[in-house]
Amino acid sequence: MNVLSCSTNTLKGLYDISGVEVGQHFYWQIGGFQVHGQVLITSWVVIAILLGSASIAVRNPQTIPNDGQNFFEYVLEFIRDVSKTQIGEEYGPWVPFIGTMFLFIFVSNWSGALLPWKIIQLPHGELAAPTNDINTTVALALLTSVAYFYAGLSKKGLSYFSKYIQPTPILLPINILEDFTKPLSLSFRLFGNILADELVVVVLVSLVPLVVPIPVMFLGLFTSGIQALIFATLAAAYIGESMEGHH
Repeated sequence: MNVLSCSTNTLKGLYDISGVEVGQHFYWQIGGFQVHGQVLITSWVVIAILLGSASIAVRNPQTIPNDGQNFFEYVLEFIRDVSKTQIGEEYGPWVPFIGTMFLFIFVSNWSGALLPWKIIQLPHGELAAPTNDINTTVALALLTSVAYFYAGLSKKGLSYFSKYIQPTPILLPINILEDFTKPLSLSFRLFGNILADELVVVVLVSLVPLVVPIPVMFLGLFTSGIQALIFATLAAAYIGESMEGHH
């Protein structure tokens, strides 16, 4: 009962986190739900960038690849290497999932640093990178949780749940709690880093608008890429762990 209560409180905490907001937001009413409209707008822009880039990459492949095709092939090879390193020899089916996570987060993070979202006027609130909103990062983290549960169950069936009493049944509550804290840590890490980076840039621009913020903006581009890689690597590691059954 204590484990069930703890798990329920953790899920309730994730739901409450979705109400966290910094500044004002632009809301849409969809049915009986209130959603952050600016997150959907910027997410659609990121998705359009990814779909447009993918269509260009596969539109006319060459036997001797040009610079653009070389770049996309390098990105694909990089994602495959990350997946194989963390998941193992059965990494193939998971490359699209890990790749989608990495590319969406990477482009979202960079959009916050490169695109002047704030010059677009909204009735309320302002635009920012999709990963600058806790709702986006929690959604990505929960998708990761679904993925590694599916990976474990599809490979091992119901025997997958035996991992919760390994190496001893005494660790059952801790092993269960671990699966609920993984999405929390994934979502907070990504959200906190992106939000902090954008806040630092905004403060510096308001104080010293000319030269000083530029190095911080370049550092933000670097850390944004690292955060995308960390999220994708951890997602692949959780999937690999779920399939192998060891911690």
